[in-house]
This record gives sequence, structure tokens and C-alpha cells, in this order.
Amino acid sequence: MSAQTQQVVIVKYNAGNIQSVLYALERIGLEAVVTDDHESIRKADKVIFPGVGEASSAMAYLRERGMDSLLVSLKQPVLGICLGMQLMCSHSEEGDTRCLGIFPNEVKKFNHGLKTPQIGWNNITGLKTTLFSGLPADPYAYFVHSYYAGLDTHTIAVTDYGVPFSSALHRDNFYGVQFHPEKSANAGEQILRNFIDL
Repeated sequence: MSAQTQQVVIVKYNAGNIQSVLYALERIGLEAVVTDDHESIRKADKVIFPGVGEASSAMAYLRERGMDSLLVSLKQPVLGICLGMQLMCSHSEEGDTRCLGIFPNEVKKFNHGLKTPQIGWNNITGLKTTLFSGLPADPYAYFVHSYYAGLDTHTIAVTDYGVPFSSALHRDNFYGVQFHPEKSANAGEQILRNFIDL
């Protein structure tokens, strides 16, 4: 199936930055649908779960609408971005929040004396899986976050900001990136293309 004929869905919930993800997909020739409709999400070829916001209120919104159980049941490739990736972990210190539990990671607040949130460009290193095919060694990506997921066996990219953390995670059909591929120039566009090609 070509990228252009795939049904790509962006999960609609009360967390920002959906518009910039839509624009980034348009730049690589893809039209995505923004929806919270369970059936549309279930039928999509690819699902993108972005987010900027606060973990506990976002999870409360997902639970109220049964989207927590829907998301963990999906079988197609799913990409969580920023807060989306953090919500795919087991627990976040932000609001002492029980999250989706797809990745068994604890999301912690930066507490290392450096300025938080981390805003700006940083390297992603130790790249694994085809999500990063065609990228140069240690490319730069754009981050905006105060919380991070630790390193574990599902880590497929590492970034250091006073402490090494998972800048990307992968388990089965689920992928997560802490950075914003939609704001990460050529490297980000390549990552989005690679996800659509999975």
C-alpha cells in the first residue's frame, strides 16, 4: 500500500499541537483525519497520538471516553509524540498519574539543576529500528518537555539533558518519541515518512 492511499488518523483529545502534526504530514504529501471516533481509529492504517499538556487531565479525558482501553488494544502502528509518548508509559510523576502502561517506564520530572522545560534542539543517539532509517548519525531533534521517560529495554533512541533519557521507545506495534518530529526539520520529516512506511 502506498503512503498516499493509507488512512492516517490523529487522535483528537484535549492536548494541543495537533495542527502542527497535520501540517507536517501535508508537507510529505499525506492527508490525515483528526478524530476521536473509536471505529475510525480502529480502522486506520496508522495512528498518531500527539500531545502537549498535562498528564493527569489528559488521562482523565481519555478514560472518560473509553479511549484508554481503545488505544492499548490497537494492532496497527501507533506513534505517540511528546505527551503522547509519556501517556503510553506506566506512570507519570506529573499529577501522580496512572497512564496507559504500554511501556513499563516511569515518567519523572527533570531535577538536575538545568533549565526546565528543555526547549530546543538536542541530539538523539543510539538509534534502533527502521523508524530511524536514512538518518545521519546522532541527528538533532526539537524538544519541549519538563518530564522524561527513563532508559529500559524498549529504548530505541537516547538523549542527554543532565541525565540520559529515552527520546524514543518501541514495543510491538507501538512507537513513542519525546521530541517533536513535526518541528524537527528534515530529520523529523524522515521519521514521519518511516513511520508511515512501517
